[in-house]
Amino acid sequence: MPGPMTFDDLKAQVSSGEVDTVLACIVDMQGRLMGKRFHAAHFVNSAWEETHCCNYLLATDLMMATPEGYAATSWEKGYGDYVMKPDLATLRPMPWLEGTVMVLCDVLDHHTHEEVPHSPRAMLKKMVARAEAMGFTPMMATELEFFLFEKSFDEIRKSGFRELATLSGYNEDYNIQLTGREEHVMRPVRNHLYAAGLPIENSKGEAETGQEELNIKYAPALDTAEYHTIAKHAVKEIAHQQGHAASFLPKWHQDKVGSSSHVHQSLWKDGKPVFFDEADALGMSALMKTYVAGLLKYAPDYMVFLAPYINSYKRFQVGTFAPTRIIWSIDNRTAGFRLCGDGSKAVRIECRVGGSDMNPYLAMAAMLAAGLKGIEEGLELAPAFSGDAYAGDAQELPTTLPAAREALMQSDLLREAFGEEVVAHYARAAEVEIEDFNRVVTDYEIARGFELA
Repeated sequence: MPGPMTFDDLKAQVSSGEVDTVLACIVDMQGRLMGKRFHAAHFVNSAWEETHCCNYLLATDLMMATPEGYAATSWEKGYGDYVMKPDLATLRPMPWLEGTVMVLCDVLDHHTHEEVPHSPRAMLKKMVARAEAMGFTPMMATELEFFLFEKSFDEIRKSGFRELATLSGYNEDYNIQLTGREEHVMRPVRNHLYAAGLPIENSKGEAETGQEELNIKYAPALDTAEYHTIAKHAVKEIAHQQGHAASFLPKWHQDKVGSSSHVHQSLWKDGKPVFFDEADALGMSALMKTYVAGLLKYAPDYMVFLAPYINSYKRFQVGTFAPTRIIWSIDNRTAGFRLCGDGSKAVRIECRVGGSDMNPYLAMAAMLAAGLKGIEEGLELAPAFSGDAYAGDAQELPTTLPAAREALMQSDLLREAFGEEVVAHYARAAEVEIEDFNRVVTDYEIARGFELA
């Protein structure tokens, strides 16, 4: 499989004229790539050591507004610089862009050169290091679900986001005929990402009109977050190149199934899965049971990292394959946590709560914090749920962003894992979303009450 590449590879390709652009990128709070496009010659000469960005990049909303209320940066503090420190181990080509290579950067404090604690990449690195100190390697995989639309981003935006039509007009779950109509987008997605060094497994139609899913091979947690972020970026860019829009909005229409991002996870040691115990009826080791118990106990605490926006919560509807309760079950797609590969060395837990809008670094970091805490506390795992989870009486997941924000603010777990300042930072991010939504009058309100109220 091509890519990633070494710094020597990059220098050779710059010298030969194969590469003329290097994208130096950080991952922002929303899970997007932010950064600069370098002339490749300048990058290999000096910028590979470090560059800079405004520190508001980790204190904006989706629209790049700069709301007040963040302790890390503000108008009062003058919006200074962060250091972007390229991690040369992440160099890889971006084959859908001519002559272009990208590198991910760590975000450092300009004065101390320590990692900024609320940087999503730093948060996941911290939890991976914690797992490694306990002797474990966290292994994860994410599923990316999204919708493909007939028109381009520009056409849809100029129309006021009206009359949205997906590429396919039918539920295309596993349907080879219907997904063939989207191959002019999905084939280059698979092939370009594979050429970029991402271990792409497959794409498939999902259970709605015009909905696709992209699957990437199980990998160490930090690699998985990188794969997810790059893949999401590439899907949007490649769809745009083909004249279409690809949306990762979790719920774009009330009558349509939403888009999720399921996270599969397990712990390994010395190259072997420690979640597996052949003596157990389900193949679950005692260690796995305590980890899963931690995921369940602390699910409300980290909900805001799985569902970070107002729209995220529109997805959690009965009968839509989106979970609503904090339970685990055996190969049951109505449960929030699904045991996969039972009885085999591939046994793992799948969190089905996260939406397609989640930041994988934040979601995976928070789940690791919960699972590792479960191990430390020796938590006992309740029996697996059986049946229709929508009909049960188990504890519900937080159903709104305000409820999830409140759980985050009350979380001793996340305060211990990431620090008081980090919890306050992301609580403010949720508050910004709530404030912005609350000030807007929606089409629903006007249509419902304009005449009849």
